[in-house]
Amino acid sequence: MLEVAKLHYAYAGAVAVSDVSLTVAEGEIVALLGANGAGKSTTVRMIAGALQPQGGSIRFEGQDVTRAECHEMVPRGVALCPEGRLIMPQMSVLENLLMGGYTQRDPVRRREAIEEMFALFPRLAERRNQLGGLMSGGEQQMLAIARALMSKPRLLILDEPSLGLAPKLVAEMFQLLKRVNETGTAILLVEQNARQALRVSHRAYVLEKGQTVREDRSSNLIDDDAIRAAFLGI
Repeated sequence: MLEVAKLHYAYAGAVAVSDVSLTVAEGEIVALLGANGAGKSTTVRMIAGALQPQGGSIRFEGQDVTRAECHEMVPRGVALCPEGRLIMPQMSVLENLLMGGYTQRDPVRRREAIEEMFALFPRLAERRNQLGGLMSGGEQQMLAIARALMSKPRLLILDEPSLGLAPKLVAEMFQLLKRVNETGTAILLVEQNARQALRVSHRAYVLEKGQTVREDRSSNLIDDDAIRAAFLGI
């Protein structure tokens, strides 16, 4: 589904990504691991079209999308749930979802998508008329994911979905991601909680100083002594 080769990006001359390559197959959950500053967020922002790669290539479902921008990637089937949630705090839950479903031109299909989100996220259904900014951090993260899913993506990109959540909510969040994946949506997951990311994902890549340095099945990586020491603290 997704093929990324030798991506490069620098901010004002400071290299953030120098050589990142990865793939995501249909129906997979693929995790990106790495320390802060390893280039994970920059990588997924390039894939989603929020940044334009300065080198390398991106192909989605066989098409070259290296120069495609966000507004072009969403209709193609790629949605990004960014770090920090970035919901519309002065809009209601329902209005946030409608913003995410702007590509759904048919009002019937748009209503169906909203009801699907309320079924997947019952807490959002209870708060449909509440302002996004008045909800808890966990509820806001649910809203951010639901907003991204409103466009019916075939690939959902999640950047630090558990950031700032209490441990109980982190466990709920990863169970939710498994349910989303079971509907057929592929997921590319950037996550500092490496233990949870490896438990929920099929494969994982390790980034270091802007480069892909390791790729394996998640079940192999979670048992790897070097990975355990570097990312799992054991």
